[in-house]
Amino acid sequence: MGITRSRRAQIQREATTIRMRAQRAGHTTERIVTELRNALPELTALEAWRLALGWSRAQVVEQVAAAYFGEGLRPPGLSEARLCRMEHGQERPGPEYAEMLARAYGTSQETLGLMSRCVCGRDRRGYGQLGCWTPLLLPGVDMTSASGLPAVRESLRLALLDAPQGDPAVVELVEVAVEHYALNYSRHAPSHLFDEVHASRRMLAEALAAPGGDGIHRDLRRATGWLSGLLGNLAYHLADQSGARAHLALAASLGERVGDTRLVAWTLGAQSMLARARHDLPSGSSTARPGWSAPRPRWCELNCWGGRYCPPSHVSAARRRRNALSERRPRPSARARRSRAGSGSTSPS
Repeated sequence: MGITRSRRAQIQREATTIRMRAQRAGHTTERIVTELRNALPELTALEAWRLALGWSRAQVVEQVAAAYFGEGLRPPGLSEARLCRMEHGQERPGPEYAEMLARAYGTSQETLGLMSRCVCGRDRRGYGQLGCWTPLLLPGVDMTSASGLPAVRESLRLALLDAPQGDPAVVELVEVAVEHYALNYSRHAPSHLFDEVHASRRMLAEALAAPGGDGIHRDLRRATGWLSGLLGNLAYHLADQSGARAHLALAASLGERVGDTRLVAWTLGAQSMLARARHDLPSGSSTARPGWSAPRPRWCELNCWGGRYCPPSHVSAARRRRNALSERRPRPSARARRSRAGSGSTSPS
């Protein structure tokens, strides 16, 4: 059973007292973490490190974002609420998050308790649960990049060995793979996920090249389009702008060929955002326009709307600066405007 709200508040107060006393004594951060966990055994290593540094969760989120920017990557959506769940054992960060958290804290993943030493989960301790362990296959035991992603690809490969030109089972597996990659997008490092999605798409080449215009081939092309869209998104996160454009172009082409308006609208919105990110605003607006006019679900509509009408942050900032300057610019008085109107002049003398 988890701890109560009052006990959690008490832990925060006691942790602050312990940290301040240890800092006055000149203790290292590692020693403060040890003192905190000895005095407050409910603390996980991840939360103890934050409390030992005296950081708020908002500060941790800022440090993680800085670590992403330092690698030339865009930070994903790490929030204070998600960090809270990680600290309390309700959610386990993926390998990329774990690495960036370790960099932010200046320590290792193992020290933060983010590396499992046992596949059965016996070393996983929940928040406020002393000495407990999570049995295999129960909620809380996450599949890792090293095991989960290759297993999905292997299942698809075996199905294609049995039916090289595709069958309903292959179609179902490809659709499940697309769903798996999309739902677990943020749990894996972009470079690792890119390689897996690319390998899965490459295995469909023979089935797509086989003659036939039935529903199976149409569904395979649709799934290949979604895999290409995922590759475009991943390439953008890996700072490969030209690769992202190529993958998204293929996704849009396949979506149009099979009549998947959801795929077409989503891809056009992504292409528009990509154009605006490279400061090509006219191209961004024109690219999003067809997706905006096509029938699509609400989330695709928002994607196209954002790509067409939402300016990048630097454009918004420049616009705000121009407005501020125009407001500060001295304006002619009412008397001067009346005299100018009476003389028929439209320009200052």
